[in-house]
Amino acid sequence: MASILLQLAGLGAALAAAAVILISVVAFVTAAKMPSCHRHEEEKFFLNSKGQKENLPSIWDSPTKQLSVVVPSYNEEKRLPVMMDEALGYLEKRQKHDPAFTYEVIVVDDGSEDQTSEVAFKYCQKYGSDKVRVLKLVKNRGKGGAVRMGVFSSRGEKILMADADGATKFPDVEKLEKGLNNLQPWPDQMAIACGSRAHLEKESIAQRSYFRTLLMYGFHFLVWFLCVKGIRDTQCGFKLLTREAASRTFSSLHIERWAFDVELLYIAQFFKIPIAEVAVNWTEIEGSKLVPFWSWLQMGKDLLFIRLRYLTGAWRLEQTRKMD
Repeated sequence: MASILLQLAGLGAALAAAAVILISVVAFVTAAKMPSCHRHEEEKFFLNSKGQKENLPSIWDSPTKQLSVVVPSYNEEKRLPVMMDEALGYLEKRQKHDPAFTYEVIVVDDGSEDQTSEVAFKYCQKYGSDKVRVLKLVKNRGKGGAVRMGVFSSRGEKILMADADGATKFPDVEKLEKGLNNLQPWPDQMAIACGSRAHLEKESIAQRSYFRTLLMYGFHFLVWFLCVKGIRDTQCGFKLLTREAASRTFSSLHIERWAFDVELLYIAQFFKIPIAEVAVNWTEIEGSKLVPFWSWLQMGKDLLFIRLRYLTGAWRLEQTRKMD
């Protein structure tokens, strides 16, 4: 009996090892060697408030604004106005109190099938294209791809990622700025402040089903085990980066869908970019594009592949490079 159990244990271990090898081979073979930084011809321009085409700037240019706000948007015609009204109301008030403060908001329409671009363009007409710009992508790239395109078209010394649903109170950008400043001196002018909902975890658990809570804990464990240590909430869409940190991390980014935040922070930790995690005010907004089970499953697969592709050398972190 003991010998049979030992044989079964040995078989199980062999099958597990074979599975790991197989998954690693699949991860290696299916990996793109470097992230695609191609920009379609139509994506090299934006429309000014008069509807005329103008060339987009580049992350590699010197900054001309203090703050760039990048808002990835996919089918957000209904939720975007609430977020834009709050953000622009805050930014205009701040500029009125401090005339030296300059900003821009870049709405990246990620191949929407509704009127997202038209809704966003109304703000461009109201505030002017120096303050509000709409970047319309030819096809859907995913949230990470949309954010990257916005970052690469920004003019700010600091770049804020902000979700179109307005779940995070926009004035909390001041908390991120404080968190960023507390990290000084910044090595090579690079630093990141991540908005965090970790302080709301107990409350959210009380409102979730056991299944969704289990998925959440499983995802957090995979993030910690495979990719990012020391950051409790990697997925909050409210992050502030210095221009140098944004160019370094986003130019190396491979993941373009929901798990891109994890790879972004993995890259940051690889380059030893200091990261602050800052508690922010956050409210769940109806209309999320995440499908609970399948989205978590996709992100779990992405986490495993992130780790394996870097581990096997299919993906390598190199110096920053410019977009085509």
